[in-house]
Amino acid sequence: MHFKFLSLLSVFIFIIACKQSQNQEATTDPSVNTSEITESDISKLKYTEFLLDRQTEEAILSWNEYTQINDVVNNVKKGDLSFFNDNDEAITALLKDFNKNIPEKVNTDAVKARINAFETKLYKLQSFSGLSTTHRDELLATLKEFLVAFSNLNLQMNKKMEADKNVFERP
Repeated sequence: MHFKFLSLLSVFIFIIACKQSQNQEATTDPSVNTSEITESDISKLKYTEFLLDRQTEEAILSWNEYTQINDVVNNVKKGDLSFFNDNDEAITALLKDFNKNIPEKVNTDAVKARINAFETKLYKLQSFSGLSTTHRDELLATLKEFLVAFSNLNLQMNKKMEADKNVFERP
């Protein structure tokens, strides 16, 4: 009888000790609050940033949704991820209008594909920035993917405008 009591007591102490170590691990988990991401963290990300050419800027001057998204990207570069906080309906509406109002001069399948890739990365960044369990490195990697997708969209629009400018006559 005395042996059973000591065995039960040992098992009980073991279970309590395991739960305490799990709680300590959870509190030291390097989760990140989105306010901890700074402009200097984002500026350290290595990627090739393509800006719009003057000719492309003129072609998309009336594309208001692009201007709004460009403002969001500039805010993200400053470490401001507040656009993604509880803004699901506005993001969905903006992206829907973004796809619907593509100017004719840059409305090609290649540009649409880059827009779809950008949308995917935007939604991924939105979900990662809203999670309390997101690690700093994961969020920075997602930020990089988002910025690369936007840069690739700019590159594709520049290529389209360059191709239109270089019309070759066939003999």
